[in-house]
Amino acid sequence: MVFNPLCNPFLLYGRVHPIHIHRRCSWLSLLVMALPPPPPRFVLRGSQSAVNTLHFSCRSEADSPPLLFSGSLSGLIHVWNLQTRRVDTTLDGHAGQSVYWVKILEGQHLLLSQGRDLKLCLWDLAEGRNAPVDSLSLDSVGFCKGSVLTEGTQGCWLLAVPGKGMDEVQVLDMPSKTSVCTLKPEAGAKAGMPMCLELWKVCRTQELTNPGIADVAIRPDGKILATAGWDHRIRLFGWKQLKPLAVLDYHSAAVHCVAFSDPGRPGEQLLAGGSKDQRISIWSVYSQT
Repeated sequence: MVFNPLCNPFLLYGRVHPIHIHRRCSWLSLLVMALPPPPPRFVLRGSQSAVNTLHFSCRSEADSPPLLFSGSLSGLIHVWNLQTRRVDTTLDGHAGQSVYWVKILEGQHLLLSQGRDLKLCLWDLAEGRNAPVDSLSLDSVGFCKGSVLTEGTQGCWLLAVPGKGMDEVQVLDMPSKTSVCTLKPEAGAKAGMPMCLELWKVCRTQELTNPGIADVAIRPDGKILATAGWDHRIRLFGWKQLKPLAVLDYHSAAVHCVAFSDPGRPGEQLLAGGSKDQRISIWSVYSQT
């Protein structure tokens, strides 16, 4: 006698149905895992050249809209109003040479910009000027960005920039431009030309599987790290274990820079990515509640 389980309703319920449920759950899991990442919240267009650097300024004043500063290959700095999603101001102080670092000094309405013209410019945003109020000539011909080490309470701050020597870093007291010290490698060490400057407390090292990272940013709450990839993608990682969280795939060319917005209101924190494709993508991902 040939046994046919399809003729036995009890076996159909007791054996086949659970397997069907198991498979359905597997399909559901696959569907959840295959969900695409969210699209950008919006995209800023109009830089007219590759975007090299980004910096948010979400001031706490009620009448001050959130701003995003971008530096471009054409030497222009665009000040984007994130409420209107348009350029409020365009600053031109680097003689058409690429701008690769912008930094706002909060509480002082001052903007720093650094370009391939070997100049670091200081802009007074409070006065609404379209020309630098001061500048500093640099000796390094590389792409190493400066770094603000401290922001003083009386309008004074420390600035680290590449020094005269190929392997030197100069620390200046600003805005007086007085030299504080020059950092040099130990005798006999071959450190090479500095490529980036930033103060870090090194807790560990971690190797990322995707090579070609142009920029790294850590969210102000210290929970998420974002990378700008040569493969046109922005990748998000959990900061503690560097666990991959998401891949944001929008741009059609290398992503040069990423930046997180100021803490502000936790539910409104943004991530921006600037690309060689001349666009700036604005994302709202893993917003705090």
